[in-house]
Amino acid sequence: MLQAMTALPKPPMSVEDYLDWAIGRPGRYELFRGEVFAMAPETSGHAKAKYAVQTALSNAIKRRNLPCHMLPDGMTVRTEADTAYEPDGLVYCGTELPPSAIEVPEPMILVEVLSPSTRRIDVSLKLAGYFGLPSVLHYLVLDTAKRLVIHHARGTGGTILTRVIKEGTIALDPPGLDIALADIYGA
Repeated sequence: MLQAMTALPKPPMSVEDYLDWAIGRPGRYELFRGEVFAMAPETSGHAKAKYAVQTALSNAIKRRNLPCHMLPDGMTVRTEADTAYEPDGLVYCGTELPPSAIEVPEPMILVEVLSPSTRRIDVSLKLAGYFGLPSVLHYLVLDTAKRLVIHHARGTGGTILTRVIKEGTIALDPPGLDIALADIYGA
């Protein structure tokens, strides 16, 4: 007589295990508390907003001739030993990473574009996780439905300052970048 089979629980993955597992695998994933989550397909509006903010950041770096680098989505940011996210864009400064890098160890600016499936995570868990990294000074959350940017910036004494920007320019200092909301959402 066969007994009912039960699935054995999967052991939680470390970020190192996750990166080994993810290399060459189709699709996009994130690791949260040792568990892998597939990322949902994107809408064209989401993709356009990502591209616009990535381009605005890249252009701002070039204008100021800063030793910083913008990377689009696809790079991994580790926030804990068992948690790693893939932001929609990021900036790091200093020596350029080798072409084989899949993880950015010291991001300075992180960007997420809100989507229905990740909205709650982007404004809570990722906010806390990203600012747990000493290198993170700015976290930009784009709300394409409302055409605004929520700018979280590291303040003094461990505070996080939050501004909602509906028009004008976003100052990201340090490293000394300015991006116009019009460059993200159009005029």
